[in-house]
Amino acid sequence: MFTQTERQNYLSQIEAQIAHGPYTDDWASLTSFQPPRWFSPAKFGIFIHWGLYSVPAYRNEWYSRNMYIQGSPEYEHHIKTYGPHKDFGYKDFIPLFTAKNFDPDFWAETFVKTGAKYVIPVAEHHDGFQMYQSSLSVYNAACMGPKRDILGELKAAFEKQGLIFGASTHRAEHHWFMGPGKEFDSDIKDPLSCGDFYWPSERTQPDHQDLYAKPYPDPAFLEDWLVRTCELIDRYQPKLLYFDWWVQHEAYKPWLRKIAAYYYNRSAQWGQEAAICYKHDAMAFGSGIVDVERGKFADAKPYLWQTDTAVARNSWCHTTSLDYKSSYELICYLIDVVSKNGNLLLNVGPRADGSFAEEDLSILRDIGGWLCVNGEAVYDAKPWRYAAEGPTLETEGQFSDAAAPVYTPQDFRFTAGNGCIYAACLRFPEDERIAIRSLAASPDPDKPHFHGIIRKVETLGSKEKPAYSVDETGLHITTKTVQSELPVVFKIYVE
Repeated sequence: MFTQTERQNYLSQIEAQIAHGPYTDDWASLTSFQPPRWFSPAKFGIFIHWGLYSVPAYRNEWYSRNMYIQGSPEYEHHIKTYGPHKDFGYKDFIPLFTAKNFDPDFWAETFVKTGAKYVIPVAEHHDGFQMYQSSLSVYNAACMGPKRDILGELKAAFEKQGLIFGASTHRAEHHWFMGPGKEFDSDIKDPLSCGDFYWPSERTQPDHQDLYAKPYPDPAFLEDWLVRTCELIDRYQPKLLYFDWWVQHEAYKPWLRKIAAYYYNRSAQWGQEAAICYKHDAMAFGSGIVDVERGKFADAKPYLWQTDTAVARNSWCHTTSLDYKSSYELICYLIDVVSKNGNLLLNVGPRADGSFAEEDLSILRDIGGWLCVNGEAVYDAKPWRYAAEGPTLETEGQFSDAAAPVYTPQDFRFTAGNGCIYAACLRFPEDERIAIRSLAASPDPDKPHFHGIIRKVETLGSKEKPAYSVDETGLHITTKTVQSELPVVFKIYVE
């Protein structure tokens, strides 16, 4: 572990690296950032929530907080299952987290077959347990629990398969996350010191809507956040660094700028193109990649963006009560996001032992199978003149995926690439008759409608040559042998 002198030396190195450039810790400098050239073509990534909270596997990944909130379902479940909190606290899950079936090569092979191009494991969640080797706290997976450098093993396995490696840190929320345990006789006690698993456990959770909410984290916690994040950057060199919420709070901003400058400078030294994904306008626009949690935009954007959502509606980690989405819904979600110039980061949660539930694997196989046929409409694709057509309106904003949209045969999503327009029919009709209004022959070339020459139409994944015609009401396509419960993509050759 770092001695105090080593910690101070590392802080000095961080400051020196920021001063050296090319980026300095101010937004004017950081907004000269350019998104990595690999990011937009990749389109699809995998997010992984796996940690101590996977052991109780109850309700969701906030178990470490909610188990200490008196009267909550987690609180009652914990006492019934594990006993009083003073005798069995959250820390006591560490020896149970052995990850006996964890096979990083199997994970990597699975994600490649899914069609993902990048993977972002959660390196440290709100609970404060580091899933990687660290010199700042013994409460990490290399020293305790599985006694393996989980993040390091995943990075090696992913990169061997050609997957781009990223990392997510949720450390900022830890400031107040375990605080309810101080309100009764539990294992979370005062006094706590830096490096303690439960430190600092502020008793009050600030209002997350208030950018100036009290209590502010003290300088010691903010400095520790800086050092932890820079250590994560230096040890694992992620090409994407993902921040969860709370870094939008005023107290974090000076430190966030330091982290961004340090990360971009180090990445430049390593010759890698990297980016920070952020939410809630935490960073100046243009200094990273905008992320929308469990939601998306209603219209195409001129800038790159990302949405992160999960295979289940009610949790990011594995639990015994997951409400899974269908493969069809998630494939439609991917198409919609890509049509609007976005990327999809799809979360899966392994069991505590490192294996995946069959439901997760089935969804991943379905997405991989669909992308194997239709990937040319996704990877490297660009937005077309129109992103969408049809009666079903998308809900914009975060946390808008509580229910699946009900699509019709009139709902299409468009991308462009390879000199073609791709039109994805989100609900293929039983009579196999398609009408795409956005590709109608325009009677007036001066109006901003389609006025190109359609030379050929193909159905991706089918050898049949569909019949088609164009008039002022649309492009009409008729097939005879194409039936699918999943979206069907037409490749339209234009001049």
